[in-house]
Amino acid sequence: MTERPPFPPFDEHTAPQKVQAAEDAWNTRDPERVALAYTEDSVWRNRDEFVTGRAEIVEFLRGKWERELDYALRKELWGFRGNRIAVRFQYECRDQEGQYWRSYGNELWEFTDAGLMRRREASINDVRINKEDRRILGTRPTAERGSPLPVR
Repeated sequence: MTERPPFPPFDEHTAPQKVQAAEDAWNTRDPERVALAYTEDSVWRNRDEFVTGRAEIVEFLRGKWERELDYALRKELWGFRGNRIAVRFQYECRDQEGQYWRSYGNELWEFTDAGLMRRREASINDVRINKEDRRILGTRPTAERGSPLPVR
């Protein structure tokens, strides 16, 4: 079985590490790499879509990043207990027509003892923004890691 440290139960050191690892992986925009953090039968609710298993995760992410160009994400730990983590996040992208978007959301994660995510529930809202209003550009600089997300 594949393992993905850090492992539950999470604490004040390992929970932020898990969140940063997820942010880093998603910012690669590599569906196959991202999917390796999930169990073979992982279950997602993403907005109004339901995805089950790594193959569907890869397909979902491919479509997402074909539509959401220049995607850049920030995640922040919201809370943790045992094998569960809650995060809030923001990401920005543009669509194929050139409209920029900022998306705000919350995720609930549940992990196996091996550190793989078996359940992900995401609630997300989108806001149109102007290109000059972007504030999330690419991978988070090392000095910025762990800094809180802007409130607005």
